Amino acid sequence: MVCLGLGMAAHLLGGAAVAPPAALGALGLACAAAFPLSGRERPLAVILPLLAAVQVVMHLLFSLSHAASPQELAGHLHSGLVPGLGMLVTHGWAIGLTALWLARGEAALWALLRRLAVRLLVIWLPLLTTPFSTPLWTAEPRALRPAVLRHVVSRRGPPGIAIA
Repeated sequence: MVCLGLGMAAHLLGGAAVAPPAALGALGLACAAAFPLSGRERPLAVILPLLAAVQVVMHLLFSLSHAASPQELAGHLHSGLVPGLGMLVTHGWAIGLTALWLARGEAALWALLRRLAVRLLVIWLPLLTTPFSTPLWTAEPRALRPAVLRHVVSRRGPPGIAIA
């Protein structure tokens, strides 16, 4: 949603208009692309190509909704369907920065969820024991069994007396 909002804001700042049906179509596209990938952490290598493909399709969708007539599309080469160098560089930067932002945010979110799960387990596991269940851990560690040490050199005590 945030990336879609940033994309629409960038198109508006670039002088293009975004029609409401195109915005709804872009929202549906973004949700359809993101939904199958939800549920577990995704690295940058997965986010970057997906974001690039979605942004290309959204750019075409916004450009087609902006074009007023087929004559305008045929008469003007840079009407949005064939991007110029500046637009390609801008889209490249947008894809790279947004992908890094999403990957770092997703890593932080999943780290937070893992820490929260551990904390909840520490809090709730002692409360889940019944009088008939065995405890999951004991309060004190077990006493170590004495081990006979075969090669021990004991140097404790006073020094020996040397007679000359």
